[in-house]
Amino acid sequence: MLDQAQVLQALENVYDPELHQSIVELNMVRHVAIEPGGAIAVDIALTVEGCPLHQKITEDVNHVLRKDPNVTDVAVHLSVMNEQERKVAFQKAFANAQKNRGQTQSQSPNVAPPSSGRKAPSIGPLPGQEAALGMMSDANKTVVIGIASGKGGVGKSTVTANLAVALKQLGARVGVIDMDIYGFSQGRMFGAKEKARVNEREQIIPWHVHGIELVSMGMFVEEGQAIVWRGPMLGKMMQQFFTDVAWPELDYLLVDLPPGTGDVALDVAQKIRKAKLILVTTPQEVATYVAHRAGDVAVRAHQEIIGVIENMSYVVCPHGERMDIFGSGGGKSLAGRFQVPLLGQIPLETTVRQGGDDGAPVVISEPFSLSSRAFLEIADRIKQQIDKEAAG
Repeated sequence: MLDQAQVLQALENVYDPELHQSIVELNMVRHVAIEPGGAIAVDIALTVEGCPLHQKITEDVNHVLRKDPNVTDVAVHLSVMNEQERKVAFQKAFANAQKNRGQTQSQSPNVAPPSSGRKAPSIGPLPGQEAALGMMSDANKTVVIGIASGKGGVGKSTVTANLAVALKQLGARVGVIDMDIYGFSQGRMFGAKEKARVNEREQIIPWHVHGIELVSMGMFVEEGQAIVWRGPMLGKMMQQFFTDVAWPELDYLLVDLPPGTGDVALDVAQKIRKAKLILVTTPQEVATYVAHRAGDVAVRAHQEIIGVIENMSYVVCPHGERMDIFGSGGGKSLAGRFQVPLLGQIPLETTVRQGGDDGAPVVISEPFSLSSRAFLEIADRIKQQIDKEAAG
Protein backbone atom coordinates (compact mmCIF):
# COMPACT_ATOMS: atom_id res chain seq x y z
CA MET A 1 0.00 0.00 0.00
CA LEU A 2 1.28 3.50 -0.85
CA ASP A 3 2.38 5.68 2.03
CA GLN A 4 2.22 9.50 1.94
CA ALA A 5 5.72 9.92 0.52
CA GLN A 6 4.99 7.42 -2.23
CA VAL A 7 1.72 9.15 -3.06
CA LEU A 8 3.55 12.47 -3.51
CA GLN A 9 6.20 10.74 -5.60
CA ALA A 10 3.50 9.33 -7.87
CA LEU A 11 1.80 12.72 -8.11
CA GLU A 12 5.05 14.21 -9.41
CA ASN A 13 4.02 12.62 -12.71
CA VAL A 14 0.83 14.72 -12.88
CA TYR A 15 1.36 18.02 -14.69
CA ASP A 16 -0.63 21.22 -14.68
CA PRO A 17 -2.00 21.38 -18.25
CA GLU A 18 -1.30 25.12 -18.55
CA LEU A 19 2.02 25.54 -16.77
CA HIS A 20 3.29 22.12 -17.92
CA GLN A 21 4.99 21.35 -14.63
CA SER A 22 4.41 18.89 -11.80
CA ILE A 23 1.54 19.71 -9.46
CA VAL A 24 3.84 18.72 -6.59
CA GLU A 25 6.58 21.09 -7.73
CA LEU A 26 4.03 23.91 -8.01
CA ASN A 27 2.68 23.23 -4.49
CA MET A 28 -0.77 22.45 -5.84
CA VAL A 29 -1.12 19.34 -3.61
CA ARG A 30 -2.44 20.65 -0.32
CA HIS A 31 -3.28 17.45 1.53
CA VAL A 32 -3.16 13.69 1.13
CA ALA A 33 -5.24 11.32 3.25
CA ILE A 34 -4.82 7.52 3.15
CA GLU A 35 -7.57 5.34 4.61
CA PRO A 36 -6.89 1.82 6.03
CA GLY A 37 -9.10 0.23 3.38
CA GLY A 38 -7.01 1.54 0.50
CA ALA A 39 -8.92 4.74 -0.32
CA ILE A 40 -6.87 7.87 -1.03
CA ALA A 41 -8.16 11.44 -0.90
CA VAL A 42 -6.13 14.23 -2.48
CA ASP A 43 -6.79 17.97 -2.11
CA ILE A 44 -5.47 19.99 -5.06
CA ALA A 45 -5.46 23.78 -5.43
CA LEU A 46 -5.93 24.95 -9.01
CA THR A 47 -3.96 28.01 -10.10
CA VAL A 48 -7.13 29.79 -11.25
CA GLU A 49 -10.84 29.42 -10.73
CA GLY A 50 -12.58 27.81 -13.69
CA CYS A 51 -9.39 26.11 -14.95
CA PRO A 52 -10.60 24.68 -18.31
CA LEU A 53 -8.64 21.43 -17.97
CA HIS A 54 -9.38 20.61 -14.32
CA GLN A 55 -10.90 17.32 -15.47
CA LYS A 56 -7.55 16.40 -17.01
CA ILE A 57 -5.81 16.87 -13.64
CA THR A 58 -8.43 14.72 -11.91
CA GLU A 59 -8.07 11.96 -14.50
CA ASP A 60 -4.26 12.00 -14.30
CA VAL A 61 -4.30 11.80 -10.49
CA ASN A 62 -6.61 8.78 -10.67
CA HIS A 63 -4.42 7.18 -13.33
CA VAL A 64 -1.10 7.40 -11.43
CA LEU A 65 -2.52 6.37 -8.06
CA ARG A 66 -4.61 3.44 -9.28
CA LYS A 67 -1.49 1.81 -10.68
CA ASP A 68 -1.04 0.38 -7.18
CA PRO A 69 -3.38 -2.66 -7.02
CA ASN A 70 -4.01 -2.02 -3.30
CA VAL A 71 -5.64 1.35 -3.98
CA THR A 72 -9.39 0.82 -3.84
CA ASP A 73 -10.61 4.36 -4.44
CA VAL A 74 -9.28 7.82 -5.30
CA ALA A 75 -11.13 11.00 -4.41
CA VAL A 76 -9.87 14.32 -5.81
CA HIS A 77 -11.06 17.53 -4.16
CA LEU A 78 -10.37 20.76 -6.05
CA SER A 79 -9.98 24.24 -4.60
CA VAL A 80 -8.32 27.44 -5.84
CA MET A 81 -5.04 29.08 -4.88
CA ASN A 82 -5.03 32.46 -3.23
CA GLU A 83 -3.15 35.35 -4.81
CA GLN A 84 0.10 34.69 -2.93
CA GLU A 85 0.08 30.96 -3.70
CA ARG A 86 -0.59 31.69 -7.36
CA LYS A 87 2.27 34.18 -7.48
CA VAL A 88 4.69 31.61 -6.02
CA ALA A 89 3.50 28.94 -8.48
CA PHE A 90 4.03 31.21 -11.48
CA GLN A 91 7.46 32.25 -10.18
CA LYS A 92 8.48 28.61 -9.88
CA ALA A 93 7.16 27.83 -13.36
CA PHE A 94 9.07 30.78 -14.81
CA ALA A 95 12.30 29.86 -12.95
CA ASN A 96 12.10 26.23 -14.10
CA ALA A 97 11.46 27.32 -17.68
CA GLN A 98 14.52 29.60 -17.58
CA LYS A 99 16.58 26.75 -16.17
CA ASN A 100 15.29 24.41 -18.87
CA ARG A 101 16.14 26.97 -21.51
CA GLY A 102 19.68 27.38 -20.23
CA GLN A 103 20.26 23.63 -20.15
CA THR A 104 18.96 23.24 -23.69
CA GLN A 105 21.05 26.02 -25.18
CA SER A 106 24.24 24.83 -23.45
CA GLN A 107 24.11 21.45 -25.17
CA SER A 108 25.43 20.48 -28.55
CA PRO A 109 22.80 20.89 -31.32
CA ASN A 110 23.10 17.15 -31.99
CA VAL A 111 22.31 16.16 -28.39
CA ALA A 112 18.66 16.06 -27.32
CA PRO A 113 17.95 17.96 -24.07
CA PRO A 114 16.83 15.94 -21.05
CA SER A 115 13.07 15.47 -21.01
CA SER A 116 10.59 14.80 -18.25
CA GLY A 117 8.11 13.54 -20.82
CA ARG A 118 6.25 16.89 -20.86
CA LYS A 119 7.27 20.18 -22.37
CA ALA A 120 8.18 23.10 -20.15
CA PRO A 121 6.60 26.52 -20.69
CA SER A 122 8.26 28.14 -23.68
CA ILE A 123 9.88 31.53 -23.35
CA GLY A 124 10.61 32.28 -26.97
CA PRO A 125 11.48 29.54 -29.50
CA LEU A 126 14.47 27.38 -28.57
CA PRO A 127 16.80 25.81 -31.14
CA GLY A 128 15.02 23.03 -32.98
CA GLN A 129 11.68 23.96 -31.41
CA GLU A 130 9.97 25.44 -34.49
CA ALA A 131 7.92 22.30 -35.14
CA ALA A 132 6.65 22.29 -31.56
CA LEU A 133 5.33 25.83 -31.98
CA GLY A 134 2.73 24.59 -34.44
CA MET A 135 0.62 27.41 -35.80
CA MET A 136 2.84 29.97 -34.04
CA SER A 137 5.85 28.96 -36.11
CA ASP A 138 6.92 31.25 -38.93
CA ALA A 139 7.63 28.09 -40.93
CA ASN A 140 3.98 27.01 -40.84
CA LYS A 141 2.30 27.89 -44.13
CA THR A 142 -1.15 28.57 -42.68
CA VAL A 143 -2.23 32.19 -43.12
CA VAL A 144 -3.20 33.49 -39.67
CA ILE A 145 -5.66 36.41 -39.71
CA GLY A 146 -6.79 38.18 -36.56
CA ILE A 147 -10.26 39.71 -36.69
CA ALA A 148 -10.19 42.77 -34.45
CA SER A 149 -12.38 45.64 -33.34
CA GLY A 150 -11.89 48.59 -31.04
CA LYS A 151 -15.12 48.02 -29.13
CA GLY A 152 -17.71 45.34 -28.57
CA GLY A 153 -21.04 45.20 -30.35
CA VAL A 154 -19.82 45.81 -33.90
CA GLY A 155 -20.34 42.18 -34.96
CA LYS A 156 -16.72 41.04 -35.00
CA SER A 157 -17.54 37.44 -34.00
CA THR A 158 -20.35 37.25 -36.55
CA VAL A 159 -17.97 38.49 -39.23
CA THR A 160 -15.37 35.89 -38.19
CA ALA A 161 -17.82 32.99 -38.38
CA ASN A 162 -19.29 33.95 -41.74
CA LEU A 163 -15.94 34.84 -43.25
CA ALA A 164 -14.63 31.41 -42.25
CA VAL A 165 -17.55 29.67 -43.97
CA ALA A 166 -17.21 31.89 -47.04
CA LEU A 167 -13.51 31.03 -47.39
CA LYS A 168 -14.44 27.37 -47.01
CA GLN A 169 -16.98 27.68 -49.81
CA LEU A 170 -14.25 29.12 -52.01
CA GLY A 171 -12.30 25.89 -51.55
CA ALA A 172 -9.99 26.79 -48.66
CA ARG A 173 -9.25 24.72 -45.55
CA VAL A 174 -10.22 26.95 -42.64
CA GLY A 175 -9.89 26.96 -38.86
CA VAL A 176 -11.14 29.40 -36.22
CA ILE A 177 -9.74 30.19 -32.77
CA ASP A 178 -12.19 31.92 -30.44
CA MET A 179 -9.73 34.04 -28.46
CA ASP A 180 -12.44 36.21 -26.96
CA ILE A 181 -11.96 34.27 -23.73
CA TYR A 182 -14.33 36.33 -21.58
CA GLY A 183 -16.98 36.66 -24.28
CA PHE A 184 -16.61 33.37 -26.20
CA SER A 185 -19.44 32.86 -28.68
CA GLN A 186 -18.17 30.89 -31.68
CA GLY A 187 -19.47 27.58 -30.34
CA ARG A 188 -23.04 28.91 -30.31
CA MET A 189 -22.65 30.58 -33.71
CA PHE A 190 -21.49 27.30 -35.23
CA GLY A 191 -23.87 25.10 -33.25
CA ALA A 192 -21.03 23.24 -31.50
CA LYS A 193 -21.71 21.95 -27.97
CA GLU A 194 -19.49 18.94 -27.28
CA LYS A 195 -16.95 19.11 -24.45
CA ALA A 196 -13.25 19.01 -25.20
CA ARG A 197 -11.63 15.73 -26.20
CA VAL A 198 -7.93 14.94 -26.52
CA ASN A 199 -6.06 12.49 -28.73
CA GLU A 200 -3.37 10.01 -27.74
CA ARG A 201 -0.77 12.80 -27.85
CA GLU A 202 -2.85 14.81 -25.35
CA GLN A 203 -3.69 17.43 -27.98
CA ILE A 204 -7.11 19.05 -28.00
CA ILE A 205 -9.27 17.80 -30.87
CA PRO A 206 -10.98 20.80 -32.50
CA TRP A 207 -14.68 20.84 -33.22
CA HIS A 208 -15.43 20.11 -36.89
CA VAL A 209 -18.61 22.00 -37.80
CA HIS A 210 -19.89 23.23 -41.16
CA GLY A 211 -16.51 22.19 -42.60
CA ILE A 212 -14.62 24.46 -40.17
CA GLU A 213 -12.07 23.42 -37.50
CA LEU A 214 -12.87 25.35 -34.32
CA VAL A 215 -11.58 25.73 -30.75
CA SER A 216 -13.20 27.87 -28.07
CA MET A 217 -13.52 28.17 -24.31
CA GLY A 218 -16.99 26.76 -24.89
CA MET A 219 -15.28 23.36 -25.12
CA PHE A 220 -14.26 23.57 -21.47
CA VAL A 221 -16.94 25.48 -19.55
CA GLU A 222 -20.70 25.86 -19.62
CA GLU A 223 -21.99 28.64 -21.85
CA GLY A 224 -23.23 30.74 -18.93
CA GLN A 225 -20.12 30.28 -16.78
CA ALA A 226 -17.91 33.34 -16.34
CA ILE A 227 -14.15 33.10 -16.89
CA VAL A 228 -12.39 34.83 -14.00
CA TRP A 229 -8.78 35.08 -15.16
CA ARG A 230 -6.03 37.65 -14.96
CA GLY A 231 -3.90 38.66 -17.93
CA PRO A 232 -1.12 36.02 -17.73
CA MET A 233 -3.61 33.17 -18.04
CA LEU A 234 -5.00 34.63 -21.26
CA GLY A 235 -1.56 34.43 -22.84
CA LYS A 236 -1.14 30.82 -21.72
CA MET A 237 -4.53 29.89 -23.18
CA MET A 238 -3.63 31.59 -26.46
CA GLN A 239 -0.43 29.57 -26.69
CA GLN A 240 -2.32 26.38 -25.87
CA PHE A 241 -4.86 27.01 -28.63
CA PHE A 242 -2.05 27.52 -31.14
CA THR A 243 0.36 24.76 -30.06
CA ASP A 244 -1.61 22.10 -28.15
CA VAL A 245 -4.45 21.57 -30.63
CA ALA A 246 -4.45 18.76 -33.20
CA TRP A 247 -4.89 21.14 -36.12
CA PRO A 248 -5.09 19.53 -39.55
CA GLU A 249 -3.43 21.23 -42.51
CA LEU A 250 -5.14 24.59 -42.98
CA ASP A 251 -4.96 27.36 -45.53
CA TYR A 252 -6.42 29.99 -43.19
CA LEU A 253 -6.73 30.29 -39.43
CA LEU A 254 -9.03 33.11 -38.32
CA VAL A 255 -8.60 34.39 -34.77
CA ASP A 256 -11.65 36.03 -33.20
CA LEU A 257 -9.88 38.56 -30.97
CA PRO A 258 -11.45 40.23 -27.93
CA PRO A 259 -12.40 43.87 -28.51
CA GLY A 260 -9.93 46.57 -27.58
CA THR A 261 -6.19 46.73 -27.15
CA GLY A 262 -5.59 44.39 -24.20
CA ASP A 263 -3.30 41.45 -23.46
CA VAL A 264 -4.53 39.06 -26.16
CA ALA A 265 -4.22 41.59 -28.99
CA LEU A 266 -0.68 42.40 -27.85
CA ASP A 267 0.27 38.71 -27.52
CA VAL A 268 -0.97 37.88 -31.02
CA ALA A 269 0.84 40.87 -32.51
CA GLN A 270 4.11 40.15 -30.70
CA LYS A 271 4.28 36.36 -30.55
CA ILE A 272 2.73 35.41 -33.89
CA ARG A 273 4.78 37.57 -36.17
CA LYS A 274 3.22 36.25 -39.35
CA ALA A 275 -0.35 37.06 -38.22
CA LYS A 276 -2.24 39.56 -40.36
CA LEU A 277 -5.13 41.70 -39.14
CA ILE A 278 -8.58 42.74 -40.36
CA LEU A 279 -10.36 45.60 -38.61
CA VAL A 280 -14.14 45.45 -38.16
CA THR A 281 -16.14 48.60 -37.58
CA THR A 282 -19.61 50.03 -38.10
CA PRO A 283 -20.15 53.21 -40.13
CA GLN A 284 -20.64 55.46 -37.12
CA GLU A 285 -17.84 57.83 -36.24
CA VAL A 286 -17.37 56.75 -32.63
CA ALA A 287 -16.84 53.10 -33.63
CA THR A 288 -14.31 54.16 -36.25
CA TYR A 289 -12.29 56.20 -33.77
CA VAL A 290 -12.15 53.30 -31.33
CA ALA A 291 -11.25 50.80 -34.07
CA HIS A 292 -8.37 53.07 -35.01
CA ARG A 293 -6.79 52.29 -31.63
CA ALA A 294 -6.83 48.56 -32.39
CA GLY A 295 -5.15 49.30 -35.70
CA ASP A 296 -2.59 51.49 -33.95
CA VAL A 297 -1.53 48.51 -31.81
CA ALA A 298 -0.90 46.52 -35.00
CA VAL A 299 1.13 49.32 -36.55
CA ARG A 300 3.29 49.68 -33.43
CA ALA A 301 3.89 45.92 -33.41
CA HIS A 302 4.70 45.91 -37.15
CA GLN A 303 1.69 43.70 -37.85
CA GLU A 304 0.21 43.82 -41.33
CA ILE A 305 -3.35 45.18 -41.60
CA ILE A 306 -4.85 43.75 -44.77
CA GLY A 307 -8.14 45.60 -44.78
CA VAL A 308 -11.28 46.92 -43.12
CA ILE A 309 -14.77 45.38 -43.04
CA GLU A 310 -17.71 47.69 -42.36
CA ASN A 311 -20.54 45.79 -40.65
CA MET A 312 -24.18 46.91 -40.27
CA SER A 313 -23.55 49.34 -43.10
CA TYR A 314 -27.12 49.88 -44.25
CA VAL A 315 -30.65 48.50 -44.27
CA VAL A 316 -32.66 47.82 -47.41
CA CYS A 317 -36.31 48.66 -46.78
CA PRO A 318 -39.12 46.48 -48.20
CA HIS A 319 -39.72 48.98 -51.00
CA GLY A 320 -36.03 48.91 -51.95
CA GLU A 321 -34.75 52.13 -50.40
CA ARG A 322 -31.34 51.99 -48.68
CA MET A 323 -31.13 53.56 -45.24
CA ASP A 324 -27.82 54.35 -43.51
CA ILE A 325 -29.03 53.86 -39.93
CA PHE A 326 -25.59 54.20 -38.35
CA GLY A 327 -24.31 56.87 -40.70
CA SER A 328 -21.95 56.31 -43.57
CA GLY A 329 -18.30 56.47 -44.53
CA GLY A 330 -16.79 55.07 -41.32
CA GLY A 331 -15.23 52.01 -42.91
CA LYS A 332 -13.82 53.95 -45.83
CA SER A 333 -12.39 56.55 -43.48
CA LEU A 334 -10.73 53.91 -41.29
CA ALA A 335 -9.27 52.13 -44.31
CA GLY A 336 -7.90 55.44 -45.56
CA ARG A 337 -6.13 56.15 -42.28
CA PHE A 338 -4.15 52.92 -42.56
CA GLN A 339 -3.92 53.01 -46.38
CA VAL A 340 -5.55 49.59 -46.74
CA PRO A 341 -8.56 48.48 -48.81
CA LEU A 342 -12.15 48.58 -47.60
CA LEU A 343 -12.82 44.89 -48.15
CA GLY A 344 -16.59 45.21 -48.10
CA GLN A 345 -19.77 46.43 -46.43
CA ILE A 346 -22.18 44.04 -44.71
CA PRO A 347 -25.83 45.12 -44.63
CA LEU A 348 -27.92 44.91 -41.48
CA GLU A 349 -30.27 41.94 -41.91
CA THR A 350 -32.24 39.91 -39.39
CA THR A 351 -31.09 36.70 -41.10
CA VAL A 352 -27.52 37.38 -39.93
CA ARG A 353 -28.60 37.55 -36.30
CA GLN A 354 -30.91 34.55 -36.72
CA GLY A 355 -28.14 32.42 -38.22
CA GLY A 356 -25.83 33.16 -35.31
CA ASP A 357 -28.50 32.32 -32.75
CA ASP A 358 -29.40 29.07 -34.53
CA GLY A 359 -25.82 27.86 -34.99
CA ALA A 360 -25.83 28.20 -38.79
CA PRO A 361 -23.96 31.28 -40.11
CA VAL A 362 -25.99 33.24 -42.66
CA VAL A 363 -23.68 32.18 -45.51
CA ILE A 364 -25.06 28.67 -44.89
CA SER A 365 -28.61 29.40 -43.68
CA GLU A 366 -29.46 32.10 -46.27
CA PRO A 367 -26.93 31.68 -49.09
CA PHE A 368 -28.74 34.07 -51.47
CA SER A 369 -29.11 36.96 -49.03
CA LEU A 370 -27.36 40.31 -49.48
CA SER A 371 -25.19 39.57 -46.45
CA SER A 372 -24.09 36.18 -47.77
CA ARG A 373 -23.17 37.72 -51.09
CA ALA A 374 -21.16 40.41 -49.31
CA PHE A 375 -19.28 37.87 -47.19
CA LEU A 376 -18.40 35.78 -50.24
CA GLU A 377 -17.15 38.85 -52.11
CA ILE A 378 -15.01 39.86 -49.12
CA ALA A 379 -13.60 36.35 -48.80
CA ASP A 380 -12.72 36.35 -52.49
CA ARG A 381 -10.93 39.71 -52.16
CA ILE A 382 -8.94 38.43 -49.18
CA LYS A 383 -8.01 35.23 -51.00
CA GLN A 384 -6.92 37.10 -54.12
CA GLN A 385 -4.91 39.60 -52.08
CA ILE A 386 -3.06 36.92 -50.12
CA ASP A 387 -2.48 34.77 -53.21
CA LYS A 388 -1.01 37.82 -54.94
CA GLU A 389 1.32 38.50 -52.00
CA ALA A 390 2.44 34.84 -51.96
CA ALA A 391 3.13 34.88 -55.69
CA GLY A 392 4.92 38.23 -55.63
